[in-house]
Amino acid sequence: MAESALFGMDTPALTALMQSLGQPRYRAAQLAAALYRQRAASLDEIATLPIALRGQLIAAGYGVGLPILAQTATSVDGTERYLVQLADGETVETVWMPDGDLPEPDVDLRDRDSRPFKRATICVSSQVGCAVNCHFCLTAKLGIRRNLTPGEIAGQVAAVLTRHQVEVAAGGNPDRINLVFMGMGEPFLNYDAFMQAFRILSAEMGISPARMTVSTSGIEPAIRRFALEPIRPRLALSLNASNDTIRAEIMPITRKWNIASLLEALRTIPFGKREYVTFEYVLLGGINDQPEHAREVLALLKGMNAKVNLIVWNPGPGIDYHQPTPEAVDRFHKLLIAGGIPTFTRRPRGRDIYAACGQLKRTIETELVQLA
Repeated sequence: MAESALFGMDTPALTALMQSLGQPRYRAAQLAAALYRQRAASLDEIATLPIALRGQLIAAGYGVGLPILAQTATSVDGTERYLVQLADGETVETVWMPDGDLPEPDVDLRDRDSRPFKRATICVSSQVGCAVNCHFCLTAKLGIRRNLTPGEIAGQVAAVLTRHQVEVAAGGNPDRINLVFMGMGEPFLNYDAFMQAFRILSAEMGISPARMTVSTSGIEPAIRRFALEPIRPRLALSLNASNDTIRAEIMPITRKWNIASLLEALRTIPFGKREYVTFEYVLLGGINDQPEHAREVLALLKGMNAKVNLIVWNPGPGIDYHQPTPEAVDRFHKLLIAGGIPTFTRRPRGRDIYAACGQLKRTIETELVQLA
């Protein structure tokens, strides 16, 4: 019989479990601290719990249940891509991106110990595969296998932080860790589990909600639910086109929820004075990268507290698109800036190891090495 994972249960759930085992309430706080602050990998490591209680938990079928970083690949820019193994044998991919200036062309950052990071971003998956068939994305080729649980979503973060020996809540600096839920899957098609994982990461692990961003391809009902959340991460919408005709061709989900309906849903979110909604825009050469497209984007976002992240399409096998020219990217960027929209062209990270935006595909290839 498979173990029931403790990781993913919040303090109220752990309290109820302790009471069901005849234990005092303070044992729940000890267990939560061990799971989320010390990130214990097994019950044997939780010395604050009596041996008898650990035996009770094991007898009742409980274990910590953290996912395992089974394999890794390291990019020349220091990015790491992990194949994360779940309890049932399924796998997803998670990415670690240390921030900082891009290296010189002859600098290889694969020796991570030689260049300690000041900040880092972890890209987290929410589903095994993805049900949204974005035609420019490798993950779409997998289809959807299943949703991740809250513990499997938050557990990716815990496993990566442990690998890099990052102390977030216990004396460390939480501001140096950002989380982006932009990995495999559509978080808003796994809404309840994603939001529970978010609450665990913020309330239990101590990562600020302002340091977390969730990206959606545009699930209108979930955006409206998101607007009602009292505490929530920041939001990014994968726009990727300036009109419904182009967007429907590259993102078929547009046929269900068009751009106008998504913008209307976004306007229901009570953004703070200094809070933006981010629009991600993957530039596809000759498809959506012309000046008229930039002008259409400006018209769409007029009056919104918005910023735009431009992403040069990252190639992958079997996907029939090509990258825009540097001149087209620069022109698009400048037109948006001139129109008053804060715009950033995202530099590719980990492209050489298929870790960049749109490249995650549960690859098990010869360049992947077993983690020590």
